[in-house]
Amino acid sequence: MSVHSHPFDNHLLAALPEAEWLRLEPHLERVSLSLHQSLYESGQALNHAYFPTTAILSCMYVTEAGASAESSVVGNDGMLGVCLLMGGNSTTNRAVVNTAGEAYRLPARVIKEEFARGGATMHLLLRYTQALLTQTAQRAVCTRHHTIAQQVAFSLLLNLDRVQGDEVVMTQEMIAQRLGVRREGVTEGAYMLQKMGLIQYSRGRIRVLNRPGLERRACECYAVVRDECARLLPETERQEYALLAA
Repeated sequence: MSVHSHPFDNHLLAALPEAEWLRLEPHLERVSLSLHQSLYESGQALNHAYFPTTAILSCMYVTEAGASAESSVVGNDGMLGVCLLMGGNSTTNRAVVNTAGEAYRLPARVIKEEFARGGATMHLLLRYTQALLTQTAQRAVCTRHHTIAQQVAFSLLLNLDRVQGDEVVMTQEMIAQRLGVRREGVTEGAYMLQKMGLIQYSRGRIRVLNRPGLERRACECYAVVRDECARLLPETERQEYALLAA
């Protein structure tokens, strides 16, 4: 029998006070997301906000020529659809699933109404938006100033923070698309990390063998994003989780 994730596996939903949670809970819908599934395209109106639990989502910018680069990654730490909170119903990027799994979604109308109340949900989502903006800005700096090997390490660590265990499912082609670089560069960077004993790559699966070493090999960008998330979004455990998930 398959075991489904629980809404409180998402850190934002788990951090909601009881009153806010009880207003949103009836509208939550659990959805299964498949690898490479598109949740929305550039300019398309968003009908839902997504709160991933086991899935990981990428926000990608695509040029007219078809080149792409990832601006941010969203997992169990956050929400996809912050443009709904800023007064817009669409965005200029596209959102795709880079790790298959589950998420809970809310109708756009519901999340906007809750945000407009100006209570705890609004303050929590504003802090998350700030953390997401930090990630986006740091990714831009990283792409411009750091080596591909450092960018690969940064990308792996961002994904590792959003999964259980020490393994991520990610091909070199996927990494290249997300970084906006040629696959040959990713191959060289991944080989360097593997030669140093930091990772083990096999058939589209990357196992991190030495996380402290990988963090040292990554540029300072990862630490900036990690620390800002920890400052703005401290983990909150729900005491009733065990009862509700049982």
